[in-house]
This record gives sequence, structure tokens and C-alpha cells, in this order.
Amino acid sequence: MAFVEKINKKLKKKGLNVTASEYNGAVRLTGEADSWEEVLEAGRIAAHVRGSRGVVNDCRLKGRSPETVRMPKNEDKSLEGIAPDVLVIGGGIVGAAITRELTRYAVTVAVVEKEYDVGTAQSARNDGMIHAGIDLKPDCKKVKYNVRGNKMYDALSKELDVPIERPGQLVLYTAGWQKLIFPLIKLRGLRNGIPVYPVSPRGVKEYVREPGLGFGGFMCPSAGIVSPYLMTIALMENAAHNGAKVYVDTAVTGMEVKEHKIVSVATNRGTIYPKAVVNAAGVFSDRIAEMAGDRHFTIHPRRGVEAVLDQKAYPKAKCVLGKFVISGSSGSGHTKGGGVIVSIDHNLLLGPSAKECAERENEATTREELDEVFEKQSRLAPELKRSDIITYFAGTRAATYEEDFVVEKSAVTTNFIQAAGIQSPGVTAAPAIAEDVARWAVQEVLGELRKNPSFDPVRKGIPVVREMSGETRARLIAENPDFGEIVCRCEQISKGEIIAALHTPLKVDSVDAVKRRVRAGMGRCQGGFCQPTVVRIISEELGIPPEQVTKKGAGSEVAPYPKRGSV
Repeated sequence: MAFVEKINKKLKKKGLNVTASEYNGAVRLTGEADSWEEVLEAGRIAAHVRGSRGVVNDCRLKGRSPETVRMPKNEDKSLEGIAPDVLVIGGGIVGAAITRELTRYAVTVAVVEKEYDVGTAQSARNDGMIHAGIDLKPDCKKVKYNVRGNKMYDALSKELDVPIERPGQLVLYTAGWQKLIFPLIKLRGLRNGIPVYPVSPRGVKEYVREPGLGFGGFMCPSAGIVSPYLMTIALMENAAHNGAKVYVDTAVTGMEVKEHKIVSVATNRGTIYPKAVVNAAGVFSDRIAEMAGDRHFTIHPRRGVEAVLDQKAYPKAKCVLGKFVISGSSGSGHTKGGGVIVSIDHNLLLGPSAKECAERENEATTREELDEVFEKQSRLAPELKRSDIITYFAGTRAATYEEDFVVEKSAVTTNFIQAAGIQSPGVTAAPAIAEDVARWAVQEVLGELRKNPSFDPVRKGIPVVREMSGETRARLIAENPDFGEIVCRCEQISKGEIIAALHTPLKVDSVDAVKRRVRAGMGRCQGGFCQPTVVRIISEELGIPPEQVTKKGAGSEVAPYPKRGSV
């Protein structure tokens, strides 16, 4: 095919030991590279030549062994033979939104997640922005789903009892000449349905106490913030309330495909027999696509490090701050550049960075990367100090070489639907993606969109004691004294809130699962004082020995006792 010939010429010109061929309507790259940078370069060369479905990059990295996947420690037959109408693979925010949307219809739904809880990977390791989308190229899938999803968040917030705020995003110019481009920015906003207005150098001081750049900028008022992991949990809790079956510690290990149709899905807990399968597997979505017989893209992991600042730093920025970047997230820069993000919990976040890495589950942080993030982003608000940093984290994004989402009903495997390659702005886009994917899946199973008459969109969250008025708090404590016993002093989290977290529709039994639900341990001391008490509450409430309580699933026991007879 013509596009293959063009790619091979470009690869040869670059001196890469890589060959392109046609595969499933896509470009397949094979060969051996001396460095990860060469693997990435080959993939990007192929992606820039139009005419194919995507890039399947099977280049080997010289001297590198195949990557080991982090698998659940349990292995049983507890799910053997179950046959849901729709099986969703992946319990991140996209998988959770799809699962909830599916319960609006008259189908049975199951979701499998290989980690110990939902929302532990990309969905917990990002800054929680509800993006306006001004940086996205018109006509790409990212902007289509971002704009739709952004508009859905106000209703979602009310239905699921998850707070959101819309402080807006202020994009600062880094040079005076950039204000001349504003008419083009405004035109892009009009084309994408995104409101935007200019902000003068003096006006910037209304949003940041001591701005580091004095050239003005522009404001995107529709940008917002949300807790991404709490929204994921809320979506999945509501899905479970409406009948969805949620199975954690469950990894897909293979599929049986006959005559272009998935017949069964093998897991570490038995074989499942769904009528339709949804791929929302994040950084492993290309591997799931390969199992299903329709791989036409490759995930190349991109790690981002973010710093979390103490709440005392929050007043120094009143909105999300970013620098003006010529190339958007769908362009040659491959990143929106990060910024200073005000979080829904009144912390400031700095970042993220954007480092290509060969490992899909690389959540490591380094001093060098943290220093780089602080130096880069603190220029937006020089008043910020290193001593404000209380913790940091890294997340791995599921980037494709095309730098766009793969949201589609498979043209090859008839009962397979993809919500893959979802990187930023995935949090914003998730509810919109869910609408389309759920519709395709239901039509595949039922042939029509038959509604579930008993669907209940409302989920009531755990009471938040620290946000209550004195009168309301006193009334709650009178009804249940546990809400008057403060366990986490930094975040003012009560024993009652922790107990409530253990008895939601998604049963949990780990310290980090409780932490994501009620913020116990997220303050300045990072659980240094409250964690032993949280462990004790979990132990007593669930009737398990303290030594069996884990931080984040099997193998992470918080206070392991030595085995009998050991030294």
C-alpha cells in the first residue's frame, strides 16, 4: 500500500533498523532498536503518514526482556461460567462511566478490574481538571468528547453527590507578541464551542497573587476541577446500585474469538461468556484489542509526575494556571505543558511532567523530575515554596502514536467496542465517551435501545463532617457519636466517615481505598499519625486481624506479623 512505501522510505532515511508492513488496515513496525527513543521515533514517523487505521509498533528494544504485568495474587474459579450481556474490561473513570451508562438499559453488566480497587491507576494519578479543551485540535475525537463531557459534569455532580468547581483556566503568555494570536484562539474556541476571553496584565492579578509572567493571557471559564478518583468511585457505586457486578482483583488473560466474534474471556478467576465486550483497559488497551483480534494501535506509556502542595498554599492561585503553548496535546509537542492546578480539596498541584517510558506500570518518582516540575511550574506563581510540597505522585498515560482517542465499534470483531488510548483529557471526556460506547454495546446485544425502568441516577455520598455547619454536625453526632471522633487531624476526618467508607456498594478493606473515599491520610503528615487508627477501625469493623489489613491489596500488609517459627 502507498502509505507503507512512504513510511519505509522515511525509516530508511532516518537510519532505523525498522520495517513497515500492512496489518489489519494499520501499519505494523517490526525490527530491533538500540534505544527506546528509536522505537518512539519509528512510531511517530509512521503516525505522520496518513492512510492507515493506526500504528502497531512491534519493534523490539535490544537487550530488553518482555515487560512483566502486575497481576492479582488470587487465582480461583469464582467467576467460572458467568454470562453477562456486556463485560467491561477496566475500572478506571472511563470504564466506570461506561458501566453506569450501561445500567440505564435493560442489559446485565459486569466489570473486571485487575487492581484491588477501582480508580487506582490513571484515574487516581492525575490533576482532576475538567478541561475546557481550547488546546485541542478541531475535529479530533479528543475535542469532540471533551466539549460534550465538560457540559455533563454539572448534572453528574448533582446526581452523584461529588463536588465540582469551575474556577476557570488562565493561560498566560510567555512573550508580548503572543497576544497577537488571540483572534485565532478565539476563532478556535468558537469552532469548538468553548468560551474564551482576553485578560490584561493587570487583570491577571485578580487570579494569581504574584504572577510570574507580566504579558497577560486569556481565560477559559468553562474549565473546572473534580476529584478524579472520587468521581470514579461514585460512578461505579451508582452502577453497582443499579445492578452492575464489579469484580476487582480480576485480570483478563485471554479470549476465544470465533468467526469474528468474542465467545469467551479468560481471567484469573474463571472464564466469562459475555455477549459484548468493552475495552476500557487503559495502558493495556492495545493488548486487550490484540486478544480480541482487532489491534490497530499501540500504547506507548508516558509518565507524568505531579507535586501536591499544602492547603496553606491554596490562596496563592485562584484558578488553574498554565503557560501558552503553541503545539497542543494533539500536536507535535505531545503534552499540554502542565501548570498550577487548584484542586477540589484546596491543595495546589504542580505538573505534570511528560516522560516517555518503556514500562506501562512505571509509577516511580525521582528527585530530578520533581525538581524539574517545581522549577517549571512555580514560574507561574513565584510565591510558591518547596516547603509547601507535602507529597508527590506519578501516573502513566495511555498515549497512542496518533495522540487521539480510539473510541469505536470494531469493524473486525462484531461484539467488541473500544474506549482505548484515553489520556488527557480523559477525565473530562469520560461521561460523553460512555454515552456512545454504551449505546453501541446495547444495540449489539438487544438490537435496540431498551431502557431500564428502575434505573436510579442518584448516589448519596459519605457525610463530610468538616464541611458541615455547627448545628448540622451536632445533629449528626447526636445520631451517631462516631462522627464526633476525629481520626485524621490534618483533614478533620471522623471515625464515622471511615466506617461509612467500608460499607458502600463497593466493599473495600484497605487503607488506601479508605483514603481515596474520605481523605484520611491525605494531609500534611500523610497518615503518619492516623494510619494505625485507620488500620484498627478496618480490623474491628470487618472482623479481620490487624495483620491482614493491607495498604493497597494483597502483599501490602501494613503491619505484617512474622510467621510462626521464623526469626
